[in-house]
Amino acid sequence: MEQMTVRSRGDDRYEIDVRGHRIVVDQPTDGGGTDAGPTPTELFVASVASCTAHYAGRFLARHGIDADGLAVTCSFGFATDRPARVGWIDMTLDVPSGLPDTRLDGLRAVVEHCTVKNSLVTPPDVHLRMTRAEVPAA
Repeated sequence: MEQMTVRSRGDDRYEIDVRGHRIVVDQPTDGGGTDAGPTPTELFVASVASCTAHYAGRFLARHGIDADGLAVTCSFGFATDRPARVGWIDMTLDVPSGLPDTRLDGLRAVVEHCTVKNSLVTPPDVHLRMTRAEVPAA
């Protein structure tokens, strides 16, 4: 089982601890935050884009193709109805010049298996349990 912890760091800032890595999420200053990091929504979309890049990179490595130039550019927008959520994500995969055209369909097939994207297509069950925080004694 994978696990991570998200802790409040004051105002709209939170710190994610995952496998010893620390990631800060915040809100932009015009949204009341200090802009110390991406928003949770930006991090969510970045997860889709970076997973796509990862799968593409593995494909290229498997076929002995240099990944120089590999990039995923992404934009997103919010749904206009309820519930509040990301309504669309558009990604552009820049492939290295060394990738033959005959491998493009194979690359697309592999990238379409991105775990994060598949978690959106077939969403996981999400459960929430609430407990009281332990406050250290003074």
